Amino acid sequence: MNGLGRTATRLIQNCVKNTTLTGALVNRAQAPVKRDFTRGIWHMSCSKRLDGSATTSTLLHNHSNTCSCGCGLKALHTKETEIEPPSSQLKPRPLGERELVEFLTEEIVAERKAQKVKVLPTELEGFVICGDGAEVVLSKKLKDELVRITFNVNHTVDSDDLEGEVQPEKQEFAEMRSRPQFEVDLVRGDTTLGFTCSFLQEPPPAAGGADEYNDVFGIDEVTIYKGEWNDKVYAVAGDVLDGYLYDLLMNLLEEKGISNEFVNKLSDFSTAYEHSAYIKLLESVSQFTIGK
Repeated sequence: MNGLGRTATRLIQNCVKNTTLTGALVNRAQAPVKRDFTRGIWHMSCSKRLDGSATTSTLLHNHSNTCSCGCGLKALHTKETEIEPPSSQLKPRPLGERELVEFLTEEIVAERKAQKVKVLPTELEGFVICGDGAEVVLSKKLKDELVRITFNVNHTVDSDDLEGEVQPEKQEFAEMRSRPQFEVDLVRGDTTLGFTCSFLQEPPPAAGGADEYNDVFGIDEVTIYKGEWNDKVYAVAGDVLDGYLYDLLMNLLEEKGISNEFVNKLSDFSTAYEHSAYIKLLESVSQFTIGK
């Protein structure tokens, strides 16, 4: 009996041991999978590493599977980018700017059509032309001297008067002409004889019908100096000069090429130059308003 009991006990113990062993084997086979998955979750959500160093990983911190970033079940969030509104939603330009750009576009086209001189000349009656913004310099080298003419086209435009016999309802727009005041310098060595000249209004016809003088321009001022001009240099007004001396100085200018015919051509060039500068100004204002 004792032998049978011990045998039965041994058999029961063996069965229990085998069952435990089998279960342990099954659990051992499954444990690594569960442990690896758990470790991955832990590493992504833990705020500290095993070695004690801090980390700022918050990939799974307070995020759901249905968050707005579109990660879904992956729970991996990407940076959200701003979506630019369509062009129709952009703030339109102010009405004043749009009207200004439209007007300038039409005005530039009209001014270009009215432009008589498309390409400005670089020489006029032997004088070399050099333009810098609104200022123009014409120069000519003679044997022993330099003749230099300087003028500025700013505020020099007026309109030609139309003939009186034309009916007002049939009048067209008057032509705009530039008649600038100009400086004439005769330079010999370090000495300069300078003239300030301006265009004259058409004088009324003489009572006897005589046409002795028909000058296009006149002398406003005469000066002479060495080196550079400064405010200490004396100058005399043309209208207080002796009449005969005035005529002699006008003859001197004519001998240097500053004649009535040349001054008329100077006005033609100044008109074309000023018109070109005006068109450039319109284009610059248009580009400034558009914002390019």
